[in-house]
Amino acid sequence: MAFLVTNIVGAIVYVMASSLSWAIPQEREPGLNSTTGEPFVWGTAVLPIWALFSLLNLIWAAIIVRRKQWRDARLWAVTACVWLVGVVVDFAHH
Repeated sequence: MAFLVTNIVGAIVYVMASSLSWAIPQEREPGLNSTTGEPFVWGTAVLPIWALFSLLNLIWAAIIVRRKQWRDARLWAVTACVWLVGVVVDFAHH
């Protein structure tokens, strides 16, 4: 359960950090599609968060499979859904 809570907090931090690179609605309205520094902001602020939690979740999945703790696999699946929602929210704003 602690991993799930940690991942929920991590997904929230991910979305907050990625919001710095979202397109500005006032610029989108007239058709401006500026991408000056957004990839760099995303890469420096968001990519380390995503990479850290991906690594932790892969290790968690390996432990689940090795020890055959299938109840924890359900929590891991919920965690995957939490991160999927976070990524969808992020990419919906680019």
